Amino acid sequence: MANVSLRKVVKSYSNGFKAVHGIDLDIQDGEFMVFVGPSGCAKSTTLRMIAGLEDITTGEIYIGNTMVNNLPAKERGIAMVFQNYALYPHKTVFDNMAFGLKMQRCPKDEIKRRVEDAAEKLEITDLLERKPKEMSGGQRQRVAVGRAIVRKPEVFLFDEPLSNLDAKLRVTMRVKIAQLHRTLKEEGSPATMIYVTHDQTEALTLGDRICVLNHGKIMQVDTPANIYNYPKNKFVASFIGSPSMNLIDAVIRKAGNDIVIEIDFGKQVRIPLEKQMNLLAQINKPVCFGIRPEHIMFASVEDKENILHGVLTNIENMGNEKNLYFNIGARELIMRAVAQDVTLSDIGSIYSLKIDTSFCHLFDFYTEENLSHRC
Repeated sequence: MANVSLRKVVKSYSNGFKAVHGIDLDIQDGEFMVFVGPSGCAKSTTLRMIAGLEDITTGEIYIGNTMVNNLPAKERGIAMVFQNYALYPHKTVFDNMAFGLKMQRCPKDEIKRRVEDAAEKLEITDLLERKPKEMSGGQRQRVAVGRAIVRKPEVFLFDEPLSNLDAKLRVTMRVKIAQLHRTLKEEGSPATMIYVTHDQTEALTLGDRICVLNHGKIMQVDTPANIYNYPKNKFVASFIGSPSMNLIDAVIRKAGNDIVIEIDFGKQVRIPLEKQMNLLAQINKPVCFGIRPEHIMFASVEDKENILHGVLTNIENMGNEKNLYFNIGARELIMRAVAQDVTLSDIGSIYSLKIDTSFCHLFDFYTEENLSHRC
């Protein structure tokens, strides 16, 4: 396997539109890197430049120690898995998986060994004599992954491979891909994988690290836990997490020896003392206050601090938990709760909510950068 490095990579089109704005990124040998972001953020364009399917305007791309800017795709040592499977409809599963090896003039016994080994890893041995039309979408996608495995590439590239599958199949295939990455590592041949998705659940569950992209720029590169718990800016905070983080316009105020956040519906919440040092220079400045739904809870009679009162307006029943929507002044706040005693008949009721500010975030009103990481 190999590391992949991008150095100030830019992609511009003839009409003047710049899709990628000078990306710098290092992907380690054997790492599972996920590119995630909204539609149009250039994640697939970046992947296609690594693959050699898109020209680079300026910058450099390295696979291992080789700069591949001018190398054709077939000489880059990559294997790509597409959203639409790209299987030959008239060939069997075995022949689809073996096709690239036959083009390389591999010996027949080597082809047979590699195909059967990949089929066993992906649990499709019993499908080797079938044709694509005789299989489900999940089975076809496993064949597409198997075709990539048998080539033993330097780098695996996945371009939204699960987008065409239903929800249950997506979960199954997500697990299979994660297991494949671990299995290859345990066998002593770790695979460098770069995976493009707009699905944050896939990103959080698959990636060793996640690269969050927006408008052709890298917003943050970090582990899934750090991306979720310590978002670098307001965009990352709002994009990662479901339901998304509650974001409220606010002002930082001094109240005696304390720093408080005055949120725009006239209430104040206090920041823990150990979190206040980073905010001294922000007194009386506008900020965006962020709190995730799981860090809001129903207040008890003993709770006296950081209490907000809201009207319940909607309930999303997610099975083992519920997303509760409250109106607090002119603002909507979402709370994630396991409480099963809150039902649709409670809509319109007023509840007291406690905000756990030890997990809140404050974002600069103008730059949208995180002022506190975890304030």
